[in-house]
Formats: sequence, structure tokens, C-alpha cells
Amino acid sequence: MNYAEIKTFDVANGPGIRLSLFVSGCHHRCPGCFNEQAWDFNYGKEFTQDTIDYIIDTLKFGAYAGVTFLGGEPLERVNQQGLLPLARKLKETYPKKTIWCFTGYEFEKDIMAHMYQEWDETKELLSYIDVLVDGPFIESLKNLTLVFRGSENQRLIRLPETLATGKLTLWEKER
Repeated sequence: MNYAEIKTFDVANGPGIRLSLFVSGCHHRCPGCFNEQAWDFNYGKEFTQDTIDYIIDTLKFGAYAGVTFLGGEPLERVNQQGLLPLARKLKETYPKKTIWCFTGYEFEKDIMAHMYQEWDETKELLSYIDVLVDGPFIESLKNLTLVFRGSENQRLIRLPETLATGKLTLWEKER
């Protein structure tokens, strides 16, 4: 797996101060995507154990609320395989920090009906993610007033509750 960028002190991609990891590789190619260069799976730098160590070390700073996975597409299978060791280590080292993940895949149709059933890494990776922002970016539904998403079709799904109950539970901005 390659990654396009690591943003430290990001406040745009989830609540609080976050470290955001932009992975490389995406088959969606959404018109109007803000990160087209990350569509290429070979773009950026190789994601290694040193990268994981850097992220874990950076998060020692207590102000971090968590980590956000973006792209590219974090749920492309090769990216899931690359992110899984990081997600494991994050939850082991910082169990109170949240993991958010943005995906162009739709939760019920793509993730639960396909990936979750067929790929072992999906089940484990989803078990570490606190909020999943699902759905492709649709330029005609772009809305700059939305919290932590780009278009009106995208949802912020609380994964632990949703997976435990089987009922879709949405995240709403804490007040």
C-alpha cells in the first residue's frame, strides 16, 4: 500500500484534532474529487512499519482525538490489508482515540453485502472504526454546510452500534 499524505493537526475530517492518513488508490474516480492524484495506487510513499511507528508516536501528544483514514479509497482491498496493522496498533495503544474512515463505497450494498462476507480483513478493520463516512462524492449533491462530508448522499455511521445491533446508527455532531 502507498499513501499520499499524512496531515497532522487536521480539524476538517472528524471531531477534534486528528491525524489524517490519505491512502493511495481508488477505483471510484468521482467527478469533482478533491484528491484526484491519490486515485493512482502507486502515488506517494510506501506505507511501512516506520510509517505506523511515526503515526503511533505522533499521537502521544494528548490533544489528538484520533485518526482519520481517507484517500484515495481506504476500503480498496489492498488498502484494507495495509491499514489493518495500523488500526490494531491504534486501538491497542490508544483505546480512547477514535478512528474515522471515509469511503466511496456504500455500507449496505458494497461493504456488508460483499466485502464483509468475502474478505476477512474487512470484518476486523471495521471492528476498529468508530465512524464510517460512506458513499461516493456526488458533485451535484455537494453541500458546503454539511459536517464532515462533501455531498448530501454521504452518511456518518457509528460502526460499533450498527454492527452490534444490525440497525444503522448515524453519528450526530455532539453539542
